[in-house]
Amino acid sequence: MVTNAHMQSPQIVAFAQGDVNGDRIPDHVYIMGITEPNAAIIRQMTLIIQDGATGYMYRMPLKENMGYDPSLFLGDFTGDGVDDIFITIASGGSGGITFDYVYSFVSNNPRLLFDSNVLNEQYQYEVTYKDQYQVEVISHTNKTKYLIDISLRGPDYLNEIYDPNGKLKMPISGWVDPISGLYPIDFDGNGVYELYAFQKIAGRYHADGLGYIQNTLKWNGQQFVLQDQTLAIYGSPL
Repeated sequence: MVTNAHMQSPQIVAFAQGDVNGDRIPDHVYIMGITEPNAAIIRQMTLIIQDGATGYMYRMPLKENMGYDPSLFLGDFTGDGVDDIFITIASGGSGGITFDYVYSFVSNNPRLLFDSNVLNEQYQYEVTYKDQYQVEVISHTNKTKYLIDISLRGPDYLNEIYDPNGKLKMPISGWVDPISGLYPIDFDGNGVYELYAFQKIAGRYHADGLGYIQNTLKWNGQQFVLQDQTLAIYGSPL
């Protein structure tokens, strides 16, 4: 008998419990998906919410529904006193990219508050090598420029890029990856969570990591907006 992923039954791959519809009765929140016997990948993932009062089950297919290690976190991201649903799924790609969502389910009405793919499209950057052992990173969203000093990199690395006078031998551009880590953190200590997003800065090639853009995103009543941004650099290998 031949079997395939479409013939297998969905299983619970993540679970959390909390009041997500605002009636003060704990609800059950699941991610269901189809697992394969000899692979860690999970397909056809669906968000399921079981109303704690009625037992009724609401099903919402996820936009990016294939990946690894899905996780759920329930917490208030909007300040309305009701838990929202935070989902993160590892893509399994070499860049460590994640698929991330935040849903509100107040009064059993599903509302997508955050989609990492949308943020990846909206937040644009430029990474450009400059003379005198510097890399310029421009964040267009908040019109901010950073300079990374790479002068302590090893001589083999620098000699491939610069002449003895510190001039670029040729133009070089890097890039900033999509989100590779998104974390719910209550920075203000007020019971309302912000989103803390990591995006890797790559130089000449992906393994040539220069650092991370770290964006703190806060709900403003309509959407998540940039509250703070920092650039964290890697320690320079000598």
